[in-house]
Amino acid sequence: MKLQDITIRPIVENELVRLWELSAKETSPEWKKWDAPYFPYEPKTLEQFLEKKDQLVNQEDMWGIYADNELVGSLCYYWEHEESLWLEMGVVIYDPQYWSGGIGTKSLRMWIAHLFQELPLVRVGYTTWSGNERMIKVGEKLGMTMEARLRKCRFYDGVYYDSIRMGLLREEWEEQV
Repeated sequence: MKLQDITIRPIVENELVRLWELSAKETSPEWKKWDAPYFPYEPKTLEQFLEKKDQLVNQEDMWGIYADNELVGSLCYYWEHEESLWLEMGVVIYDPQYWSGGIGTKSLRMWIAHLFQELPLVRVGYTTWSGNERMIKVGEKLGMTMEARLRKCRFYDGVYYDSIRMGLLREEWEEQV
């Protein structure tokens, strides 16, 4: 699939049904096999999903990813330790037809730029697992360093995998741009 016009921005209320369809409606979505599949996932009814709309609409810590103005994924961040400005981020492209086309890399590049611009961060990073080789490659493309590899601490589908921490310092980012 060719790389579309990719944008990121806060999610607006009239996109919540689409976000639910992508992220919470299915019993066993394909994206969950790659996004921390060792953590439990339960689908939600639309009503259950909309109960948390205040945590989704116009938030600074969660934005949508849009390919040609269509919502296809989301970006988020959370504080591992806010007092020391230790921020972790995440990305999910929900529909497999949009995988492996550069959307994740491009949207994370925009998200990192946004986070460094808006917050007084020294570092951004994310945690993935050794079974998600695409996510490790995205980090490498963005100039991130594999900062930690915790061996065989993620158990999924009868196999132990490593937990991987990728990170990027502000000065490394500024050297790239």
